[in-house]
Amino acid sequence: MQNFFLAVGLILIANAFVCLFRAIVGPTLPDRIVAINIVGTKTLVILVLIAHIFGQHMYIDTAFVYALLNFIVTVAVARYLETGGLPSA
Repeated sequence: MQNFFLAVGLILIANAFVCLFRAIVGPTLPDRIVAINIVGTKTLVILVLIAHIFGQHMYIDTAFVYALLNFIVTVAVARYLETGGLPSA
Protein backbone atom coordinates (compact mmCIF):
# COMPACT_ATOMS: atom_id res chain seq x y z
CA MET A 1 0.00 0.00 0.00
CA GLN A 2 2.91 2.33 0.65
CA ASN A 3 4.12 1.81 -2.90
CA PHE A 4 0.73 2.93 -4.15
CA PHE A 5 0.89 6.10 -2.04
CA LEU A 6 4.43 6.78 -3.23
CA ALA A 7 3.31 6.40 -6.85
CA VAL A 8 0.38 8.75 -6.26
CA GLY A 9 2.75 11.24 -4.64
CA LEU A 10 5.12 11.14 -7.61
CA ILE A 11 2.23 11.62 -10.03
CA LEU A 12 1.02 14.60 -8.00
CA ILE A 13 4.50 16.12 -7.99
CA ALA A 14 4.78 15.72 -11.77
CA ASN A 15 1.32 17.24 -12.19
CA ALA A 16 2.29 20.15 -9.91
CA PHE A 17 5.22 20.94 -12.19
CA VAL A 18 2.84 21.02 -15.16
CA CYS A 19 0.65 23.48 -13.25
CA LEU A 20 3.72 25.50 -12.32
CA PHE A 21 4.55 25.73 -16.01
CA ARG A 22 1.02 27.03 -16.61
CA ALA A 23 1.54 29.58 -13.85
CA ILE A 24 4.67 30.88 -15.56
CA VAL A 25 3.37 30.82 -19.15
CA GLY A 26 -0.35 31.39 -18.47
CA PRO A 27 -2.01 33.72 -20.97
CA THR A 28 -3.95 35.75 -18.37
CA LEU A 29 -3.49 36.68 -14.74
CA PRO A 30 -6.51 34.68 -13.48
CA ASP A 31 -5.10 31.58 -15.19
CA ARG A 32 -1.84 32.06 -13.33
CA ILE A 33 -3.62 32.53 -10.00
CA VAL A 34 -5.66 29.36 -10.48
CA ALA A 35 -2.51 27.44 -11.40
CA ILE A 36 -0.73 28.64 -8.26
CA ASN A 37 -3.79 27.68 -6.19
CA ILE A 38 -3.73 24.21 -7.75
CA VAL A 39 -0.03 23.84 -6.91
CA GLY A 40 -0.84 24.80 -3.31
CA THR A 41 -3.62 22.24 -3.12
CA LYS A 42 -1.37 19.52 -4.55
CA THR A 43 1.29 20.42 -1.99
CA LEU A 44 -1.33 20.02 0.71
CA VAL A 45 -2.27 16.54 -0.52
CA ILE A 46 1.40 15.55 -0.76
CA LEU A 47 1.93 16.64 2.86
CA VAL A 48 -0.99 14.46 3.96
CA LEU A 49 0.41 11.52 1.96
CA ILE A 50 3.81 11.98 3.61
CA ALA A 51 2.12 12.06 7.02
CA HIS A 52 0.33 8.80 6.25
CA ILE A 53 3.32 7.01 4.75
CA PHE A 54 5.76 7.88 7.53
CA GLY A 55 3.27 8.06 10.41
CA GLN A 56 4.24 11.64 11.29
CA HIS A 57 1.11 13.49 12.42
CA MET A 58 3.03 16.75 12.55
CA TYR A 59 2.71 16.96 8.75
CA ILE A 60 -1.08 16.92 8.99
CA ASP A 61 -0.97 19.96 11.28
CA THR A 62 1.36 21.64 8.82
CA ALA A 63 -1.05 20.77 5.99
CA PHE A 64 -3.95 22.41 7.87
CA VAL A 65 -1.98 25.62 8.35
CA TYR A 66 -0.86 25.55 4.72
CA ALA A 67 -4.46 25.05 3.54
CA LEU A 68 -5.63 28.01 5.60
CA LEU A 69 -2.87 30.24 4.26
CA ASN A 70 -3.56 29.08 0.70
CA PHE A 71 -7.24 29.99 1.11
CA ILE A 72 -6.52 33.41 2.62
CA VAL A 73 -4.03 34.31 -0.11
CA THR A 74 -6.45 33.19 -2.84
CA VAL A 75 -9.27 35.30 -1.39
CA ALA A 76 -6.96 38.32 -1.00
CA VAL A 77 -5.69 38.08 -4.57
CA ALA A 78 -9.23 37.62 -5.92
CA ARG A 79 -10.38 40.68 -4.01
CA TYR A 80 -7.38 42.66 -5.24
CA LEU A 81 -8.19 41.74 -8.83
CA GLU A 82 -11.88 42.52 -8.39
CA THR A 83 -11.59 45.89 -6.66
CA GLY A 84 -8.12 47.07 -7.64
CA GLY A 85 -6.86 47.18 -4.05
CA LEU A 86 -7.16 45.71 -0.58
CA PRO A 87 -9.25 47.44 2.11
CA SER A 88 -7.35 49.46 4.67
CA ALA A 89 -7.83 48.81 8.37
